Amino acid sequence: MVKVRDLGLGFNSDEIVLFKYCSGSCHRARSNYDLTLDSLLQQQLIAPGPQERVLSHPCCRPTRYEAVSFMDVQNTWQTVEKLSAAECSCIG
Repeated sequence: MVKVRDLGLGFNSDEIVLFKYCSGSCHRARSNYDLTLDSLLQQQLIAPGPQERVLSHPCCRPTRYEAVSFMDVQNTWQTVEKLSAAECSCIG
C-alpha cells in the first residue's frame, strides 16, 4: 500500500493504492546462456564496463500488468495503465 504521490508519476492525490510488484529468485530457470555467462564472469574472461551491471540469471519481472484508478485532489478520477504487476515470471 503506497500513497499515490509517492509513485513518482506526478499525480497529486492523498489516496493510497495497492502496488503489486515482482520479487524472488529465478536460479532454477537458468539457461545455458546464464550458466556460461556466470562462468565467464567468475573467470574474469569478460568484464562489464564501468557503468554496466551484468546479471547471469533470469530476472523476476511482470508478464502482465493491471491499471490502478484513484481520485486526485481536484476530485477527478485518474487511471494509470500498466502500473501494478498482475503476473510475474522469470525473464531473461
